[in-house]
Amino acid sequence: MATNLAIDEELLSLALKAGGFKTKKETVNTALKEFVQRRRQGEIAELFGTIDYDSAYDYKKLRTRK
Repeated sequence: MATNLAIDEELLSLALKAGGFKTKKETVNTALKEFVQRRRQGEIAELFGTIDYDSAYDYKKLRTRK
């Protein structure tokens, strides 16, 4: 999908150099992937302390040796 964007050229240049990328496209795509990953990690971190665990659950009991 072709998209025209007005991107800060100085910021793009810095990102290109920092990431060692060869193209602007590669730089922008990688930046977008990292942005999405960080947002998802934040959503997962918000779950800490909100999930109730069964204290009677015995994971060792489910192990089997063959």
